[in-house]
Amino acid sequence: QDMNREVVKTDCASARIPELDFEIPAFSQKGVLTTIEGIIDRAVAGLEQDQPTRRATDKEVARKIDEFIGKLRQLKEVNSPFTFILDDPSGNSFVENPHAPQRDEALVVTHYRRSPQQCALLGLEVDAKPLDATEDLRDEVLQFNTNCPECNAPASTNMKLVQIPHFKEVIIMATNCDSCGHRTNEVKSGGAIEPHGTRITLRITDPSDMTRDILKSETCSVEIPELEFELGMGALGGKFTTLEGLLKDIRDLVEKNPFTLGDSSMPSRTGKLQEFIGKLQDVKGKAQAHFIMDDPAGNSYLQNVYAPEEDPELSVQRYERTFEQNEELGLNDMKTEGYEPETAPGR
Repeated sequence: QDMNREVVKTDCASARIPELDFEIPAFSQKGVLTTIEGIIDRAVAGLEQDQPTRRATDKEVARKIDEFIGKLRQLKEVNSPFTFILDDPSGNSFVENPHAPQRDEALVVTHYRRSPQQCALLGLEVDAKPLDATEDLRDEVLQFNTNCPECNAPASTNMKLVQIPHFKEVIIMATNCDSCGHRTNEVKSGGAIEPHGTRITLRITDPSDMTRDILKSETCSVEIPELEFELGMGALGGKFTTLEGLLKDIRDLVEKNPFTLGDSSMPSRTGKLQEFIGKLQDVKGKAQAHFIMDDPAGNSYLQNVYAPEEDPELSVQRYERTFEQNEELGLNDMKTEGYEPETAPGR
């Protein structure tokens, strides 16, 4: 009859049977309304779930777990008394007293004061220092609903604030469409436009350079002089990837364009582009080359693997923007000081 006692077990409650040295840890199962027999059956089902794999990989461990499952099943026969302990820091778990309102001699309910660790586990501990809203955003992935750019079906976009070491904060946005499978990601600078433009030059001398992190903003152009190649501002959008990943994106951009290597391409142009792709592949492997990123907004970044020391293969040059560059960024018409109209006298 004791096996049929109703049990309310919340997420944060742990269940123990000391006689078998058995414990179901807190937060390892969802909250459930069941019986003592149901909790034992659920534990048996969880242990049996991966037994076929264990029998194939580690027969000794599988044998010991089979023995323990047998002991758990014997508990349901109640051939000998055992103790069932339900410990819930939130105080919201319950074991039925079939003799209520009379006292149950077999049931003991103990109330205790939560420890600071238990309060923190339940999210009840409040820091004396208020959290900065920006700190909250760094640890949280924000999600908002949008439409897929390919099929216009409802989709979700995830957004996260990321701190790049020795640089600044950026916002990474990723959209996944469950309907058509379209996936896209975009990187936006989390800060303002820098006072000066930035020109970053990396001399590629080793295949390990391909693993360097790169933040390419939308305003950044890319140049590889040895290949006579230049990628204009706005192409490929904002990206946070590695040097190898960016070169792969450049190759995909050339190969997937129907007017370059597709059905609409000219035969004379196709040969040159195939030769360019071969040289680009050599840069990723063995050929030495210069990789230049020019960002008038100053919001692009190429990892210095020796940071905070100087990188002998990397040079960063800051320069004054030209009038045309400011015009393209919309800075010439941007007025941040003294933009408020003066009030008329007497008002």
